[in-house]
Amino acid sequence: MANVILERSFEPPLTDERFSEITGRLSPCLDRSGIQWIRSHLSRDRRRLICHFEAADAGAVRDALRQARLDFERVWSGEVLEP
Repeated sequence: MANVILERSFEPPLTDERFSEITGRLSPCLDRSGIQWIRSHLSRDRRRLICHFEAADAGAVRDALRQARLDFERVWSGEVLEP
């Protein structure tokens, strides 16, 4: 499995209600594709979101996002570096 990062911006800022809607649409698509959502980081101004997934590759995450009809700016694979 690869570590895959999603980057997305929001205008207006992301609300809790909108985040719940996104999660509700995306989770079934991730489950069908065998993708694990590890964690998300939301900026304090709620305009930038970065999500970490474990998936076969970045293309699998892109496909799941498209199935859920969700926008994204970038999806890419990378390494986890820890101190």
